Amino acid sequence: MLVLKRLVAFIIMGVTALSAGAALAATAGQPEPWQLGLQKGATPVMDDIIWFHDLLLWLITAIALFVLALLVIVVVKFNARANPTPSRTTHNTTIEVLWTVVPVLILVTIAIPSFRLLFFQLNMPKADVTVKATGKQWFWTYSYPDEKFEFDSLMVQDKDLKQGQLRLLTVDNELVVPVNKVVLVDLRSQDVIHSFFVPSFRIKQDAVPGRTIRAWFEATKPGKYEWPCAELCGFGHSGMKGWVYVHTPEEYQKWAAENLAGGKAKQ
Repeated sequence: MLVLKRLVAFIIMGVTALSAGAALAATAGQPEPWQLGLQKGATPVMDDIIWFHDLLLWLITAIALFVLALLVIVVVKFNARANPTPSRTTHNTTIEVLWTVVPVLILVTIAIPSFRLLFFQLNMPKADVTVKATGKQWFWTYSYPDEKFEFDSLMVQDKDLKQGQLRLLTVDNELVVPVNKVVLVDLRSQDVIHSFFVPSFRIKQDAVPGRTIRAWFEATKPGKYEWPCAELCGFGHSGMKGWVYVHTPEEYQKWAAENLAGGKAKQ
């Protein structure tokens, strides 16, 4: 009876956790409960990466099954009981040509989209919006040179959380960008190495002290996208959370005007 009660309690807790997780996953740019694979893409680069990932998954699966089939054939057909008189064949031209040509074709199949994707990631288009992101212990400062204002983004502490805000994930100011616009990010660090990592955008670039490192993305879907610092940047590493809020161009211009008018500007 005790085991049954514990089983029922475990099932209830699991259903509750999944329900809460489903509600959490309703927000764009976050992992989903029982998720397999990558987060849903929100940029052309991420869409291409998901396609390339799926291609490699099919190739790897086919190769693994083929090798497994060969091993099973060898074990069953060529063991000492089934084949007491082994063949003394040492060469087979057809097989040797196949095991040379087929791997080359597989590598070419992988290399062509791989190089194309790498070029796409590293070839920065002309920017529509420029943002300077500075990592600090332990928060981010965002600066918009064109609009001439900047602000800090800190994780909201437990005592300051409002209804509906996520603990250890909510920040007081999100990085705001327009949809379908190329955003150039100038990454800097004031102290140690931090990392600007947005899984849904597939942008991951370190912010290194004394250097300016550039990255770019073009979000194609409005919404909020969570991102963590992916470097162990010290004691407050868990507080290096960030959110990218993708607006329509009209909403972005309105947001910029409100912040300039609200005194957040830094001339």
